[in-house]
Amino acid sequence: MTQAQEQEQEVPRVQRVLAFAAHPDDIDFGAAGTVAGWTAAGAEVTYCIMTAGDAGGFEPGDRNKVTELRSSEQQAAAELAGVRDIRFLGERDGFLAVTPEVVEQVVALIREVRPDVVLSMHPERNWDRIQASHPDHLACGEIVTRAVYPAAENPFAFPRLAEQGLEAFKVPWLWFYGAPRERENHAVDISGLVETKLAAIRVHASQHPDIGRMEAAVKSMLRDNARRFGLADGASAEVFHVVGVNTEQTIAGF
Repeated sequence: MTQAQEQEQEVPRVQRVLAFAAHPDDIDFGAAGTVAGWTAAGAEVTYCIMTAGDAGGFEPGDRNKVTELRSSEQQAAAELAGVRDIRFLGERDGFLAVTPEVVEQVVALIREVRPDVVLSMHPERNWDRIQASHPDHLACGEIVTRAVYPAAENPFAFPRLAEQGLEAFKVPWLWFYGAPRERENHAVDISGLVETKLAAIRVHASQHPDIGRMEAAVKSMLRDNARRFGLADGASAEVFHVVGVNTEQTIAGF
């Protein structure tokens, strides 16, 4: 048994998910296979993209058009994964910050959707692959973590939300993608959904100067994930840092 298997989390069936990303395409790289599996099993999934993606791409020009293009790419990619509810916060790409205003927006969405799982980018920097730790990614993770606990479940946090009918809600599970390897504790076998994941990533064509190389890298990473978690030879997996927030194993206030 591998160390990864020893720390594998036991996770119940998922029915409703709220997934956060800093930029259009982040979720597709991090979790599109898992999301597609959830929606195929009947789960309802909502995406929230925090920035406008206006600093993406490789060509100079009208940044407003880049935002429009990237939003349309994300919508098309989400549909491939079975997701039709997408929210865009519209923060400036490259300058996402942990502010009370953004945290409040996330708390409002959590209280509206009331998910079994909140899915987010990780708040810790990955020094083995710093490209996974864009400052916006880290900010996304910190914003969501603060919103999940304690703000979303604290009836005295952001009282105007309760006045609007958005009552406090305790999130059961917080799943992070893009985690430092030492934090990963759960693998999802997506062997039958690799092509769905790749198709979703391909939709973000404005971000891929070399699609062939990108696909090869993603396939290799997914196979390596599966090997590290002891899955069958030839399997592919997405990996997560899963945190139980309000489960049978947790105690409020501890």
